[in-house]
Amino acid sequence: MEGETPPIQPSPAPETASSSEESEQEDENDHVMSEIHLGCPPKISGSFVSHFTFSLPPDVEYIEGKYEYEGFDDSKLRQEVSLDDDGDLALPRRKKPLKDTFDVAIQHNITSSIPKVGLQVWRAELVLCDFVLHKMYTSSEFNGIVAVELGAGTDHGIDILENCASNVHLNSALLPSKTSVYVRELDWKASWPPTQDNCASCESFAWSRSEFEELKKASLLVAADVIYSDDLTDALFHTLERLMSNGLKKVLYLALEKRYNFSINDLNVVANGYSRFRSYVRDEIDDAENNELQNGSASAFVGTRIDLTEIPHYAVNYNRGHDLELWKIKYMKEGKSSIV
Repeated sequence: MEGETPPIQPSPAPETASSSEESEQEDENDHVMSEIHLGCPPKISGSFVSHFTFSLPPDVEYIEGKYEYEGFDDSKLRQEVSLDDDGDLALPRRKKPLKDTFDVAIQHNITSSIPKVGLQVWRAELVLCDFVLHKMYTSSEFNGIVAVELGAGTDHGIDILENCASNVHLNSALLPSKTSVYVRELDWKASWPPTQDNCASCESFAWSRSEFEELKKASLLVAADVIYSDDLTDALFHTLERLMSNGLKKVLYLALEKRYNFSINDLNVVANGYSRFRSYVRDEIDDAENNELQNGSASAFVGTRIDLTEIPHYAVNYNRGHDLELWKIKYMKEGKSSIV
């Protein structure tokens, strides 16, 4: 659904009415900027369109929404020699050089207030792009499937939804002819199933009954940079449980960036959001059954961290650093040994 992603969040204020209102006001006034936007023209307010370049592997060309493997076969040079009408040696000719890159246009804000960080582009999104492209180049696993991009849950609202829809339109020429893309609001904290009542201010992005049924057919879930706040992490996994326990077998690929803040409780710099995430996900190689989580519930999610060194850089000119991770996560029903 939405393509929103979060920055470092400030430590939560004490839960009083006045401090909560002050915190919301501060969030609206404070602006942040993703490092992906370094180099963008300064002092631009509102939308800006950047062109992200992605490389294609050798011998692959993107033609009408499909990746065509049309490499030159050197074995043909070793086949039987033939002569042309003039008696000269006739050799197989190479096809025209393949286009080795393509561009994706993304409309975004260069800076934003914290509640609207979904209007920016963040590094974990590019890692997820690299992974998805690698899967598409090297396997047919993602062919003809229903996929759900989860966005960042509470980074919802008409501005972000409209921006997401604009980006779908900007890149429509890159999509295969039979592909359908729907932008819908999915508030992790709202009631389930998602209905039009949950999206009263954005009627055009509300779910229809048929779309909700289509949601059950999804086999692939993806999300990027959605781990940064404990309460939203709780809401995310509550939503994941609802999604992954119904319909087809599903797998989630989640890209995240560890973000460090000084903790008064720990008197140290810690990645609190990441710790909360790991409290929900047990390593798949761990043989322990019914592992108890820090939040007191039985383990329902098992995951494997994907080695990013095995995923090529298809997105050009960005630095992965050391704090980006990509996880493959499955859902295990409580009391059962089988993963669904």
